Amino acid sequence: MQKLINWIDERFPLIETFEYHMSKYYAPKNFNFWYYFGVLSIVVLVIQIITGIFLTMHYKPDTGLAFASVEYIMRDVEWGWLIRYMHSTGASMFFVVVYLHMYRGVIYGSYRKPRELLWIIGVIIFIALMAEAFMGYLLPWGNMSYWGAQVIISLFDAIPGVGPVLSEWIRGDFVVSDATLNRFFAFHVIAVPLVLIVLVFLHLVALHAVGSNNPDGVEIKKNKDENGIPKDGIAFHPYYTVKDIVGVVVFLMLFSAVVFFAPTMGGLFLEPDNFVPANILQTPPHIVPLWYFTPFYSVLRAVTSDFLPYVAGLVAVVTVLAYLDTKDTIRRIIYVAVAVVLAFGLLSGLLEAKVWGVILMGASLVVMFFLSWLDRSPVKSIRYRGWIYKLALAIFVLSFVVLGYLGMKSPSDIDLILFKNVIWAQIFTLLYFAFFFLMPFYTKWDKTKPVPERVTS
Repeated sequence: MQKLINWIDERFPLIETFEYHMSKYYAPKNFNFWYYFGVLSIVVLVIQIITGIFLTMHYKPDTGLAFASVEYIMRDVEWGWLIRYMHSTGASMFFVVVYLHMYRGVIYGSYRKPRELLWIIGVIIFIALMAEAFMGYLLPWGNMSYWGAQVIISLFDAIPGVGPVLSEWIRGDFVVSDATLNRFFAFHVIAVPLVLIVLVFLHLVALHAVGSNNPDGVEIKKNKDENGIPKDGIAFHPYYTVKDIVGVVVFLMLFSAVVFFAPTMGGLFLEPDNFVPANILQTPPHIVPLWYFTPFYSVLRAVTSDFLPYVAGLVAVVTVLAYLDTKDTIRRIIYVAVAVVLAFGLLSGLLEAKVWGVILMGASLVVMFFLSWLDRSPVKSIRYRGWIYKLALAIFVLSFVVLGYLGMKSPSDIDLILFKNVIWAQIFTLLYFAFFFLMPFYTKWDKTKPVPERVTS
């Protein structure tokens, strides 16, 4: 075995690569529960790729055969039901672990210098994952799949000038049809997974280049011993590989419990309407995406003509604070000019509310790219931040959860107290954006605690 390893190592840097990324990669010694989810996301990615390969062996990307081929997998292929349920459950669990992974990055400041690029690559992975899930959602050719794709693609119609042409180009037809199914199948099975694998590789390379963050937000590379090893670091292998194996085992137990006992999760993971073949003449009572898209879908539905003045008000508040925060005349002129253009666009009626809905839904994702520069706190970790940031983060998390809940409900119903769902969606949409756009100011005002020189146990 040693001779074989030496033979390979002479022709490929096997040992060097293993040491760089595992046995001689020193991670902070104070990792906690929140640091499981990065590894778990890779585990779910592997599950999705393997189960997806087996599903494509029996799936037919044809509008006349797609639904029947899924039923064939479920009923006639040996263990086909298990593979299908693992894949559908894996889609939701992927977003569970990714959302928790991103939340950990926010609470411990993992997007701050020197990890800005690491965060940006992570957000790109998140958006690619959304694209992968959306395209895969159409493939069963159930009724909700069909109408969900029809609604989401029709959002591009809102783009002035090129919208209708763009929507037709994406569908490959005037409506969602066989052409749409085939191209979505190609992207879901080949194109986007390849992009995801490359992005995950780049994410890991960027991580190991700058080093892992930790719950204290202390850079362990600043304190090294005479051998150049961080004093507060331990080798990723074997210490964290053993720890992660325990986390993976527990996760797989929970994953298996869902697969075997509640694969549909009461309609959250697989909706009842998707067990009915797509019918162009029968629209579901409420067309809603799967749960992991609903917070952003809620933002889209919240934007009405009555709501736009409140968005303009948020723009005005941010502009005033930005104006008072700087003494630079040129910056002040830029802030005021941008605010005037936005306010004019919001209040003039030149763009319909539907267009602004699409813009704000896109902005709810794009704004994540700028988190590294919006945060002006002198500390990274929430452990040493003051009450203002903690309150803002709590409101943001509440807003995201409530928007996700409201996205599954009819906007005209009253599922929460006092107001219709659309009113609550508008309130929490403003709170969602306020977390980001007011961040430069409340993180600057927030009183922080002194950060220790070395990590705490």
